[in-house]
Amino acid sequence: MLVDASNALLTWYDAHKRDLPWRAVAEEIADPYRVWLSEIMLQQTMVAAVRPYFHRFTTLWPTVEDLAAADEAEVMKAWAGLGYYARARNLIACARAIVAQHGGRFPNSEAELLQLPGVGRYTAAAIAAIAFGRRAVVVDGNVERVVSRLFAVKEALPGAKNRIYDRTDAITPAHRSGDFAQAMMDLGATICVPKTPACGICPLHSFCAARAEGDPARYPIKAKKAERPTRIGHAYWLERGGEVLLVRRPAKGLLGNMLAFPSTEWTEAVPAGAAPARAPWEQAGSIDYVFTHFALTLHLHCAMTDDDGGDGIWWPVDMLEEAGLPTVFAKLIARGRAWRSDQRLGLRQDI
Repeated sequence: MLVDASNALLTWYDAHKRDLPWRAVAEEIADPYRVWLSEIMLQQTMVAAVRPYFHRFTTLWPTVEDLAAADEAEVMKAWAGLGYYARARNLIACARAIVAQHGGRFPNSEAELLQLPGVGRYTAAAIAAIAFGRRAVVVDGNVERVVSRLFAVKEALPGAKNRIYDRTDAITPAHRSGDFAQAMMDLGATICVPKTPACGICPLHSFCAARAEGDPARYPIKAKKAERPTRIGHAYWLERGGEVLLVRRPAKGLLGNMLAFPSTEWTEAVPAGAAPARAPWEQAGSIDYVFTHFALTLHLHCAMTDDDGGDGIWWPVDMLEEAGLPTVFAKLIARGRAWRSDQRLGLRQDI
């Protein structure tokens, strides 16, 4: 059954694989740099969102040596909007480690790949299998869903991860393991989807225990998630002569080393912190944003000034989209511009 299932999936993949910019074409050998870059970008991110970023990065930095030599601020700016910014910092650290420790060549074993910054079990296995043709067990969210249904795994995630890994290991072939891994991902992304799996056209339908039970959509079983705490913060739009003050966030921590509006800490209580300058601050609304581990309500305060506003970078208001602000701060731009428009119309609403 296991060999038959693997063969059926590979046959389907040969006819139906997705056309993705990071995949090798026809008989080409996969480029480890492109495989690695795409796998880092695709972590918890949809393919459609990754495509333009992958194109941007491979245009700006075509090789791992180019990326290793890049200015970190420029890399963070190019990453802006893709989220999970620790990935970008690890990307730079990993590229530099590959150049410094491996002469610019990716190691080809899982054990060596696991020693690189930002490379975990899944990413190491994906690079080893796809870029180097090694047999490796590749398990991402799509594979978890396919395998949990194929074997009707009753244990809930995340506790079931080891069981699902073992089941994936059992069906991973010795040859074409890279194609097999990509086939599993494609199957989960296009047919064995979360809510309405298209079992009628699935190449594994005759092997699937969940389909035999009659309710494949109940898998994978997931433990109830804890509610996200809500945090509060205040951000400041300080404008002078058509420019607004931006600051670079600390290198370590959330959104590290990225340009942003000055802000208080984000806390569950009323946040403490001073505005970046003494000015007649006015409220300009708020935005809600959800991070992985908490939800944030961020209030915007705006003011005009003739002073320099302290340390920071004065950025033209009309060019803020080019600053590479992380999404949570980019969402404030429209509110800041609406406030300045009201100023011109004399519609001040002082606090």
